[in-house]
Amino acid sequence: MAAYGLYSHIQSNRRRSAALLVALFFQVYVLIYAGALTAEALSIDADLATLMQRAWSDLLSAAPLASLGTALWIVIAYFFHQSMIDALTGGQEVARAEAPRLYNLLENLCISRGITMPRLKLMESDALNAFATGMSQKQYAITVTSGLLDRLDDAEVESVLGHELTHIRNGDVRMMVIAVIIAGAISFFAELFFRLWFYNGFGWRGARSSDDRRGGGAGLAILIAVALIVVAYVLSFVIRLALSRSRELLADAGSVELTKNPDAMISALRKIEGRGELPGATSAVMEMCIDNPREGFGELFDTHPSVERRVAALVKFAGGHDPGPIALPPPASGEEETSDSEPTPADGPWGSAADEDAGESADGKPLPPPRPAAEIDSATDTGPWGPHRGGG
Repeated sequence: MAAYGLYSHIQSNRRRSAALLVALFFQVYVLIYAGALTAEALSIDADLATLMQRAWSDLLSAAPLASLGTALWIVIAYFFHQSMIDALTGGQEVARAEAPRLYNLLENLCISRGITMPRLKLMESDALNAFATGMSQKQYAITVTSGLLDRLDDAEVESVLGHELTHIRNGDVRMMVIAVIIAGAISFFAELFFRLWFYNGFGWRGARSSDDRRGGGAGLAILIAVALIVVAYVLSFVIRLALSRSRELLADAGSVELTKNPDAMISALRKIEGRGELPGATSAVMEMCIDNPREGFGELFDTHPSVERRVAALVKFAGGHDPGPIALPPPASGEEETSDSEPTPADGPWGSAADEDAGESADGKPLPPPRPAAEIDSATDTGPWGPHRGGG
């Protein structure tokens, strides 16, 4: 960022993302070729070169239909992906009346920068997280959890909103939705292939019979097909990681550019750190969040850079100050904290209920016997809220 500037990095990220997306789309054709190679190996008696040539011809014949099917898959997701995400997370669209604080922060941020305001959704969850969705200007939406809204101050919430707005401005949201759709299709077909392979066992039987006739041509063809499917699956996952990791650092920087408050972005990340798990959300949804606490082996399979790395970048390039990890009080209220234990009688203005049951005051002295009602002077006898009015 120091060498080229924020906008140069944004343009470079868009070019890399487009290239990665093309590579992800290419994985669909790799899967088709692997499937065609397997089918040819199990159906005809031929050597490896012949099988690969016939599989290539099958790929060329199926390519138009595969492209149409992938495009149709994207069109379906274009119209229904938001409904599916809302069904998984429980996000509900809110207006100013339902969430005035959140709505005003987003509106003011958009007005100050001339940004079209996306729809605002609120998700009831103690988790601290937020994410942006949508594939067009009319569809863009930002979803914020109630836990994040409750436990971050206004400047920090504004920084989170600026982070998500940057994803929308940079085209990251549309790119990630398409990537998740294509990668989901690759995962589906790869899993389907391996289920048929291992549970039905048709591959090894066909490979053995063909090997006996042609000296291993079918067996090698099937091994190549399996290798291609594994490579396609792994590459689709790696490409999604590359898309996600590169965009998060730029979104943090974009938030600072919008709010002019690097310290708020840093403190927001520190509070969100490790507290963003959304129950019931798929890994695809978690990849779109501001933080994904689901970790792999170190950072090898993490979809987001670590908070430490993101904070270090903001300190170095934006001049922010790192307060270090921030401890937050438990989210449960006092009533929720005692709900699991046996309820205890509340203390009254004259001592505890237990003392009264024992006939003693709070200081251990015996309580006087109750006065008969006839002896109570309604005009002079007073209680904790003032004099009694009347005898009834």
